[in-house]
Amino acid sequence: MKAMTDGQWAITSFISDGSNITNDFSGYRFQYFDNYTVDAIKNGTVENTGNWDGDVYTMNIVANFPNATDPLLLLNGTWHITDNSWTYVEATMTTGTNTKSLRLDKQ
Repeated sequence: MKAMTDGQWAITSFISDGSNITNDFSGYRFQYFDNYTVDAIKNGTVENTGNWDGDVYTMNIVANFPNATDPLLLLNGTWHITDNSWTYVEATMTTGTNTKSLRLDKQ
């Protein structure tokens, strides 16, 4: 919990079905809170507040930004953490035939 909620995070890589769309997340920072909400902050302004939850045993994290549009809509769902430390998280999500991967880095 402390690792997620201490500081803001930026998406430094986002691949959707083989296409690099990292630039779509330019200007965004994410602030996670211990009440399981998360603010999507774009250029210093909260654009959307969503919910998150994590399961340390399955290494899954769920994100949901209600009424989101792209690119935030792409974050909704269950992500499987493939690698992480105190300062970064790498995760993947497969929906149907689409596979997405992302990397978050603490700012």
